[in-house]
Amino acid sequence: MDNTVLNVIFNLLGFRYLLNLLTVFILFRFIYYKNYKKIDLFLTFFGFNSIIFFISFMLNKVEMSTGAGFGLFAVFSVLRYRTEGIGPKDMTYLFLSISIGLLTAIGPPDGIEIVLFCFVIIALTYILENSLWGKKEVSKTIIFDSLDYINQSKQSELMKELKNKIGIEIHRLSVDNIDYLKDSCTITIYYYEN
Repeated sequence: MDNTVLNVIFNLLGFRYLLNLLTVFILFRFIYYKNYKKIDLFLTFFGFNSIIFFISFMLNKVEMSTGAGFGLFAVFSVLRYRTEGIGPKDMTYLFLSISIGLLTAIGPPDGIEIVLFCFVIIALTYILENSLWGKKEVSKTIIFDSLDYINQSKQSELMKELKNKIGIEIHRLSVDNIDYLKDSCTITIYYYEN
């Protein structure tokens, strides 16, 4: 390969990767962090994104069928950590991170289309996360130190007890884990953010 071809590849790679990082940064710093105040998954989001970007960019240089490309996307999109559960919203953001990496790495050669796609992803996520469609449901996981109310028939009593203890108007809950040795359970409560 001569230097001109290498320069084109590196310039294209640099532009795409910069756009990729900028999109992911905006998505996670100004939408995800603003809404959830969590930074523990930033490494996961950025790490997955970068790995997917570089693998996809390199594989895009090799002749590959569309079916193989979709198969690769499917494999990347179902990756999960088995050691620790990740919530549905965090999993959605992980999927967005993977999708942006894939999109910017092998998207159309026209840079304007890729910028437009990235803008649409950011705008749609912002609109959906900022309660423009209705009330925003928030969840918290708590450890409850009594098993007296965990029976399904006593769920309304459990909701009243939790409301008295934590002062939040809960509209639904789920009992996730029961520890009979400690006489406690893990409960996820759902409520609407004001």
